[in-house]
Amino acid sequence: MRVHLLCLTSVLALCAGAAAAETNFNRVASFATSLNMAEGEDRARETSAEIIAVSADGNTLIYTDGPLGVAGLVDITDPAAPKALGNVDVGGDPTSVGVLGQIAFVAANTSENYIETSGHLVAIDLASRKEIARCDLGGQPDSVAIAPDGSFLAVAIENERDEDLGDGRVGQMPAGYLYLAEIKNGVVDCASGRQIDMTGLAEISPEDPEPEFVDINALGETVVTLQENNHIAVVGRDGAILSHFSAGAVDLTEIDATDEGALIFTESQPGRKREPDSVKWIDDEHFATANEGDMDGGSRGWTIFHKSGEVVFESGASFEHALIALGHYPDKRSDAKGVEPESVAFARYGDQPLLFIGSERGSAVGVYDVTDLKNPVLLQVLPSGVGPEGYATIPARNLLVSANETDLGEDGAARAHVMIYQRAEGPARYPYLTAEGAEERIGWAALSGLAADPEAPGRLYAVNDSFFKAQPTIYAIDATQTPARITSALRVTRGGAPALGLDMEGVTLAREGGFWIANEGDLDKNVPHALYRVDASGEIVEEVAFPTELTNHAKRFGAEGITWVGDRLWIAIQREWGDDPKGFVKLVSYDPATKEWGAVRYPLAAPTSGWVGLSEIATRGDYVYLLERDNLIGDKAATKVVTRVPVSELNPAPLGGELPVVSREVVRDLLPDLLSNGGYVLDKVEGLTFDAEGTAWIVTDNDGVDDSSGETMLIRVTDLP
Repeated sequence: MRVHLLCLTSVLALCAGAAAAETNFNRVASFATSLNMAEGEDRARETSAEIIAVSADGNTLIYTDGPLGVAGLVDITDPAAPKALGNVDVGGDPTSVGVLGQIAFVAANTSENYIETSGHLVAIDLASRKEIARCDLGGQPDSVAIAPDGSFLAVAIENERDEDLGDGRVGQMPAGYLYLAEIKNGVVDCASGRQIDMTGLAEISPEDPEPEFVDINALGETVVTLQENNHIAVVGRDGAILSHFSAGAVDLTEIDATDEGALIFTESQPGRKREPDSVKWIDDEHFATANEGDMDGGSRGWTIFHKSGEVVFESGASFEHALIALGHYPDKRSDAKGVEPESVAFARYGDQPLLFIGSERGSAVGVYDVTDLKNPVLLQVLPSGVGPEGYATIPARNLLVSANETDLGEDGAARAHVMIYQRAEGPARYPYLTAEGAEERIGWAALSGLAADPEAPGRLYAVNDSFFKAQPTIYAIDATQTPARITSALRVTRGGAPALGLDMEGVTLAREGGFWIANEGDLDKNVPHALYRVDASGEIVEEVAFPTELTNHAKRFGAEGITWVGDRLWIAIQREWGDDPKGFVKLVSYDPATKEWGAVRYPLAAPTSGWVGLSEIATRGDYVYLLERDNLIGDKAATKVVTRVPVSELNPAPLGGELPVVSREVVRDLLPDLLSNGGYVLDKVEGLTFDAEGTAWIVTDNDGVDDSSGETMLIRVTDLP
């Protein structure tokens, strides 16, 4: 019952955010960690931001960067314009950081292997960026915490297991422990450091505790999660074990537990061990855990415990359900740990106690009001970068910061980022699109083509692409609301079963009812280049294969949008095929009545790097409008534009011969739109349509939250020429 109450509360909170100018967090800036490399360094190298902390004045961030073996510094005096302050070598692989005043304490792993473990704690003066102390920790460290009164610190010494040994089970020596040390005059006193034995506590591998995360309350009590042991301990300042207990298990329902290319939230996982990762005190009696899971668990949610072990609140699957509604559910993790809540942070902003739950795989953070510990209220879900790992709260400046560790630069995708959010009066800018409030739970992601109902202002339709190969779907969207709302999901079927082998990249309404779908083929995977007409029930009632005059020259990047011009359907082909001159692509026409095909050629912008192609076509008045984009992301992105071609030039010539070339006019640069929410430029601008009032709508594709931030932007443009 508690889970259902939370879901209802979250709906009310999101609706209130849309209806009134209340106080909300909005992202104001993103900082790529590669920018902290020095002049002349190879910025293509992998970098990261894992755990992050902030100076006492709230102006300097410090984060751990494992791939480079450094701590990175960022000036956020102006939070909307973060500045690189460079990196500081910490002599190992940094795993965590805490700050007291202007001194940062960075734990670094220097282990040779899983048996000969070692590590140290480095104290760094943030002003001079000089090392002022170094303590031997005796083992491989993970988390660092500093007492609220600044009198001592705690380090979780995990001595993690080798996941390739013994099926990756715990029960591998050496055992981990808790390290405590005094802080004198703002600097750690290494001589006072002592190891607190954690063996013999857990039911699971009591001989091999693996402390994961620590936090300290105002009483000087340290809470320690033993993730792989599914256990939690509370330790006094003197090192005495005050309490310890199993983290327990959760019965999960209404989840997707199968990685199958479809979103079906009807499965369950009984007795799922919490296996908590991060932990944070809310007050001196209660703390919250993010239950990421590891070997046998991961409850996809978070929990509030009393320090005696009593469960005060359990989120169940409700946090995951909130991310599902926003398109942030990572289907490829369905058979593992779902959205994987990994991070938890807490602070009071004014009089409001706020808890932040970060989803590593969903790349988002939930903002909860925990005034009533038994009934937290979900206020917002904020978009983060790929793989958020740590958060820093700065309530004195109304700021929140996320550290996102995943760097996909080698694959041409997003770099690791630090993201900055500011709390102020006004509406929440995110999400742009939600399925919250629909009659049934609707999972969605990887949106591609867009279409509009010509009779109903703000009535849109979107299709998903081949990421959901087992569940091709047409979504109905009510864009008259803010955020826009997915109201229903129409499954595309063939013979009553899901129509497999579709890569729907374009959609338009059929004259006789239902829809025409443009399918991007891939002949190597036996996916046809084709058009499909589906009826109002979603059943395919007509299949039109591309003619051989086209497919004889076909390449992987095919149909990317479909629209009507008069009585003919026009399809945009994304990139050059074998018979196209370099820099030219086809706009292909098909007459459903006469079955005639034809085409013209369209001149693409020259790429700065990578490639440039088309991703959508839509008609308004005397023009067809096209989305033209490169495949670049972040600060490398150069071409994300809307262009138009006069309808009068769409005079298709027969296939196989010379094709006329149409003129191209750029009518909007989309880079400012894509930067308007404080994030980096998303690469896949995929859908464009015009509603019944002539308003343009543009949607981005989040790749099914696979190596993606999960963000979907639905951009409204009222002044497109």
